[in-house]
Amino acid sequence: MCYIEVTADGSVSQGVDAAAYQRALTGQSRLFAVWPGSYRSDLFAIDDLDQFARGMGWVHDEASTGLAEHEHQVRWRLSESERNPTASYISVRVWLDCGCMLRDLNEFAKHMRSQQGWDIAMTGGWGSSSDRDGTSYSMRVRRKSLSQPR
Repeated sequence: MCYIEVTADGSVSQGVDAAAYQRALTGQSRLFAVWPGSYRSDLFAIDDLDQFARGMGWVHDEASTGLAEHEHQVRWRLSESERNPTASYISVRVWLDCGCMLRDLNEFAKHMRSQQGWDIAMTGGWGSSSDRDGTSYSMRVRRKSLSQPR
């Protein structure tokens, strides 16, 4: 997807960022998206700026991430499947006791980095499971960034 910003004075630039979104909100510019095709490309005006910003991750979207904007109450423990607990990255199970649901690992990683200093691996998979203890999420985290399990 190609994004274009056209300012009020007619200047055109390719690519958008959070600053371009802010300029569009204040009416200093307009944002467009180009959908590439095999034989032609289509140009669309981005008219729902809030939805666009949520999709780009510039504005928090609790509905799609499952995460409220608050200090998360988390418990974790070493995963039962972890075979090398001294490795740089280890598999852990995480419970969100604050009632949030994890739907977007990237957003959760941002929250946990700022709130508890965790370094969550963004490569590889993650998953969830539910049992009598509630819903837990499995992921890989840099061992040295974790605090002691609760």
